[in-house]
Amino acid sequence: MKQSNALMILSGLVLVAAVVAAAVGLFWTEGPGPFSFTTLHGQTVQMYGRGLYRFDTAFKAPILRGSDAVLLCLGAPLLVVALWLYRRGSLRGGLLLAGVLLCFLYNVASLILGAAYNAFYLVYLVYFSAALYAFVLALTTIDLAALPGRILPHMPHRALAIFIMLAGLSPCVWLISIALDVGLITPACVVAGLLLLRRKPFGYVLTAVLLTLLTLIGLVVVGQTAVQLADGVRLTPGEIAAFAAPFVILGLLAIGFLSTLLRHVAEPRAA
Repeated sequence: MKQSNALMILSGLVLVAAVVAAAVGLFWTEGPGPFSFTTLHGQTVQMYGRGLYRFDTAFKAPILRGSDAVLLCLGAPLLVVALWLYRRGSLRGGLLLAGVLLCFLYNVASLILGAAYNAFYLVYLVYFSAALYAFVLALTTIDLAALPGRILPHMPHRALAIFIMLAGLSPCVWLISIALDVGLITPACVVAGLLLLRRKPFGYVLTAVLLTLLTLIGLVVVGQTAVQLADGVRLTPGEIAAFAAPFVILGLLAIGFLSTLLRHVAEPRAA
């Protein structure tokens, strides 16, 4: 693993910006409360009316707050652990760091593209810029030439490749959010699977970061659904089964496959 001070600084900035944005989004609840709004298409919708997401709908704001809760409770601690492992020269830590940074990049991109304009827009821009360049730097610190020599025997290449490609091609999951998911995650998963089948070094890296992303997405959906229900959003069992369950199942499977991949990566001293 190549050590990068710039990566540590940018990752620290990502951590600070993400924690501040998520804490404000989750805990700031002041405001006049729900109000009706007529859209440009003549539809009347109920707005949340409180806190950072006051200009988002009463349906969407709890989703954003649920994401904030998971980022605070799980994402931020995981980033700290990944940074600590990376600092110690761990190859697994480097792969995990790249994956966690991709999760934060995905989160802030969703805020910029999906949340209504709010008082934290400039914070989101700083957060996005830091996460983007930190992720790119994290990828460059991994020695691709030496990586195949760190892969232990009996790595289940075919199983990992088939899962990551099927995960990217699951229409019942990714069609919910077309812009980011079908446009970016689907082709990335297919490319990762093909590269992994051919034992290409970047295939291991891309598979590891995407499995990390799939894991966090599954956890985020749990948080989103829980906050929606707590805020009084009515979700039928059918809606939960159709929209939340596929992400959760995919996330649980991703945890197992990510653990398998990392277990088959030897640290430098063991090679």
